Amino acid sequence: MARLAIAGLPHHLIQLGHNRQAIFVDDDDRRRYLDAVREAALDSGVSVHAYVLLANRVHLLATPINEGALSRMMQRVGRRYVGAFNKRHARVGTLWDGRFRCSVLEPASYLLACMTELEVKPVRQGLVHEPQGFAWSSAAHHHGLSNDPLIVEHPIYWALGNTPFEREAAYKLLTQHALTCGEDSAIEHSTLKGWALGTKSFLASSEGVSARRLSPLSRGRPKSNR
Repeated sequence: MARLAIAGLPHHLIQLGHNRQAIFVDDDDRRRYLDAVREAALDSGVSVHAYVLLANRVHLLATPINEGALSRMMQRVGRRYVGAFNKRHARVGTLWDGRFRCSVLEPASYLLACMTELEVKPVRQGLVHEPQGFAWSSAAHHHGLSNDPLIVEHPIYWALGNTPFEREAAYKLLTQHALTCGEDSAIEHSTLKGWALGTKSFLASSEGVSARRLSPLSRGRPKSNR
């Protein structure tokens, strides 16, 4: 099935290591990957709103300027990063587990939820005690501890407050909620399956701008018209 992509809407992307193998050996690899994403996003017309680099997978939250922008960005990242990774670590062959996974998100309902869920993953995995303590995610940026050149803040994040302090404080509360509720399965499941995530009205209004279905068909036999 064709990958789902709609211009101007946020997308959650997951890139997995082949056979769940590590895609980063050290911090130099992580820096190289982020450099590749930053350059490719700029060249392809993609705004990256959040990210997290884990041992064998990458999560990105990004908005493309057109339908093909995400694929162009990830292809450029792959060409640059995989070649350098293989050369640096004396290996050959593929690094990724097939193509990247992607889902479209309704901004009002799921953008902030996806941002926080990405950034709390290192805490859930026991890597750090607080999201902003993990060096390889966008959490420090959104908590006001650093200025990440990769990040383009979404208008919904800006709407959290009139000043940086207000936005950061409001976002911290959202992060605390994400840590306690642990309801990230819907976001990850939709991304791995390639479906959109949003309200019924959002899905209905978006059907006309996509060349494929946004959600799976209902299970069971079709209802009879009799």
